[in-house]
Amino acid sequence: MEVVSAAISASSAAPSTTGGGGNTAAPSDAVLSEVGVIIEKLLAVRGTRQSSNMQVTLTEDEVKMLCQRSREIFLTQPILIEVEAPVKICGDLHGQYYDLLRLFEYGGYPPESNYLFLGDYVDRGKQSLETICLLLAYKIMYPENFFILRGNHECASVNRIYGFYDECKRRYNIKLWKTFTDCFNCLPVAAIVDGKIFCMHGGLSPELHHMDQIRRLPRPTDVPDTGTRGASPSLLEKTLSGLFSSDTTST
Repeated sequence: MEVVSAAISASSAAPSTTGGGGNTAAPSDAVLSEVGVIIEKLLAVRGTRQSSNMQVTLTEDEVKMLCQRSREIFLTQPILIEVEAPVKICGDLHGQYYDLLRLFEYGGYPPESNYLFLGDYVDRGKQSLETICLLLAYKIMYPENFFILRGNHECASVNRIYGFYDECKRRYNIKLWKTFTDCFNCLPVAAIVDGKIFCMHGGLSPELHHMDQIRRLPRPTDVPDTGTRGASPSLLEKTLSGLFSSDTTST
């Protein structure tokens, strides 16, 4: 498990960032109020011992709402987002919910600080649901200041095996896992900070020659581990696999 936080700028100011020109649909006051209540529930375990792994129980309807509302926002923003500094860039979380809370304690809870997360929010750890739900809630609440990219574990073919599917099945049902999959298939895959720093979960695909290739990637989309029905991987699969699946050998 890796948790990395790096400030792009030493400035303490936190100006609005941009999603790259998309017209983000503003959630209604009723939605924001509901999301605020959910955030309060998720943060209620602050101060408890990490070893306790105390769970936060949201209703199935609350979790569905987070997936659906955040999905709508992801689709109004580009697949290659453009972010202004200062912003804190954070690496893998893998269901370590208390690590996420500690990260916010150090870096500042939104909207005090802007954030860019690079993927792999689920699997391995015991609290993938709390982790992804808090991230989605903050995305809905602060869509222009809080960004999350897609990692290879935000793919059904991976998180079906490494724990997230089982957690959803145990705590809710398989249908809810499919709702998360629909949301993950709409996540942005890369970001550019201040026009200078190129961020993604995995690495550079040898098939990637210019940024417009990323901008033209369709959503929603999922990428299988190999080419469809045994065929050679398509250009789409190669490009996406490079951006967020270059670390699959250590999945």
